[in-house]
Amino acid sequence: MKPHRHIGIVFFIVMVACTRLDGDPVKTRHGTAAAPELSAIDSLMWQRPDSALMLLLPCLDTCCAAEYDRHYANLLLAELLYKNYEPQENRAQLQQAVAYFDSFANNVPPTTAFLAARAHYINGVGYYEMDSAVPACKEYIKALEIMENHFTEKDLVGDKARFMAFTYTRLTDLFADLYLHEQAINFSKRALEYYTQINTSSRQMARMLEEIGSHYDMMGQLDSAYCYYNKGMDLLSDTNNLTYRDLVTHLAFLAYYMGESSLTSVNQLQATMCQSESQTEILSRCTIIGEIYYHENQYDSAYIYLSKVFHESQNVGAKKQAAEWLVEICKVQNRDSEIFEYADFLVPFATQDENKGIIKSQLTERCNDYMQKESEVEYQDRMKRIYKTANKAIVLLISIISVVSFLYFVNTKRQKKMKIQQEETEKLLETERHSHRMQQAALTGKLKKSHDSLRLQSEKVARLQEEIKKGQFIPCEANYEAFLQEIPCQEIIKSLEGTNIKRISVAEDYPGLSLTPQKLSHLAIVTENYYQGFADRLRSLYPKITAMDLDICRLLLLGVNEKQVSILLHRDYSTIMEHVRKIKKAFKTESNLGDYIRYKI
Repeated sequence: MKPHRHIGIVFFIVMVACTRLDGDPVKTRHGTAAAPELSAIDSLMWQRPDSALMLLLPCLDTCCAAEYDRHYANLLLAELLYKNYEPQENRAQLQQAVAYFDSFANNVPPTTAFLAARAHYINGVGYYEMDSAVPACKEYIKALEIMENHFTEKDLVGDKARFMAFTYTRLTDLFADLYLHEQAINFSKRALEYYTQINTSSRQMARMLEEIGSHYDMMGQLDSAYCYYNKGMDLLSDTNNLTYRDLVTHLAFLAYYMGESSLTSVNQLQATMCQSESQTEILSRCTIIGEIYYHENQYDSAYIYLSKVFHESQNVGAKKQAAEWLVEICKVQNRDSEIFEYADFLVPFATQDENKGIIKSQLTERCNDYMQKESEVEYQDRMKRIYKTANKAIVLLISIISVVSFLYFVNTKRQKKMKIQQEETEKLLETERHSHRMQQAALTGKLKKSHDSLRLQSEKVARLQEEIKKGQFIPCEANYEAFLQEIPCQEIIKSLEGTNIKRISVAEDYPGLSLTPQKLSHLAIVTENYYQGFADRLRSLYPKITAMDLDICRLLLLGVNEKQVSILLHRDYSTIMEHVRKIKKAFKTESNLGDYIRYKI
């Protein structure tokens, strides 16, 4: 390592030693802080495990006087050996650390709980490296239980979320090795959730999706497998990597299995094999190609690829599968001299399969116990949420009842007050009625004098209505321009001058433009004066015409547009356009409604 790199790391150690990433020093059960050097190395480990290991080794003797620090250091050493691809050489010390951190039981600060979970995890890694699957599974699940018991979901972020993802991934690999597909799928989906949370690389995400897809593939759930393979492909923009080639291989074989030509699939696989970067990858492609040729009964071609896998592969599972197919090929092709080589290789696996059956049973039982506990925790959490919601509902119901009762009391009191006011109003109205009757009596004489004039006007109106029914319309002598000069018309037209009403405008944007019922009534009177029988004519064409429809027609006669009509009538533009559509349909016209009313009505 170069000198300036040493200086940078030492500076980092000093900074982290002074203030941990989580803001508080690690507290032991005796209330003393852990050595700051260990805390700093712990923080560095997640980004630079190689540098962290170099810094830890000199500290093992100098900063481990306290019992807590000694076990903390041994845990870090085991983790760093694993992260640097070195064998675990301190198994005994690590297991002492596991027991020590477990001794805190539930009375443990969060930082120490995280260390306890990590101790079980790395202990499980050691068991797994010794091919002890059941103890490894037990340790991984214990690590998860510690995390779930001491942290909520919102706490599982950063390094803790990364730790959860790693643990679920280890469980995925463990169950995948034994072809326990359902359990592997469950744990890989959990890992994927945490990888998504920590924004891990797209290649790692694609690898997990490929893992899930491969188990669905082996279970015969091809649609699900196809879906997960394609999700993985979508994440990879770089096609020059092993994960991409693995996904292409899966999809090619899946396409063959679902009925596509074997030649197409083999060509894809051979192209992928040409891009392989290692002998192990080449042999894995040979296994798939050999399998396709075997299922297609092209035994000569299958023999070439499978025998290469059998003689050159270091993967015991691949060699075993190749040997099984080669035995069948030798039987068909009468290769009696070769069949014994492959058959003898398969003999030890009979006992191993029996032992694996026992291991599978134990692992399945352990996994089911964990799932059952997790389901019980979820059920308890759900019940707590239900009780909490029920309590809130009860409090809300009591509040509503109290409010309703108060409102009923206030309403009753108000009704009594209103009744008194109503009685007083009735007395006042009766006085006004009497005054009105006296005024009516005074006007009776005047009304009698105008009777003859009204009768003549009625006869004129009757004649106009008759002409309207016959399709004739006789406007008054004044022209359209004179009509527009009437005061009600001018008030409306001038109110719109200089006002830019956009299509997206609403009536609330122009409160001063809305017409009062009185102004609309004045406009109706003026319209009838100039276009006598105007309303009756419209009703003859549209019997179901409404008061609003008549107002729309009168405003359009002034030359305003539909958007301005919506502002004047204080209605939504869509409502006005719906009325216009109905009127035009009744009039059987596609022309501009304002022009039609002006020139045709």
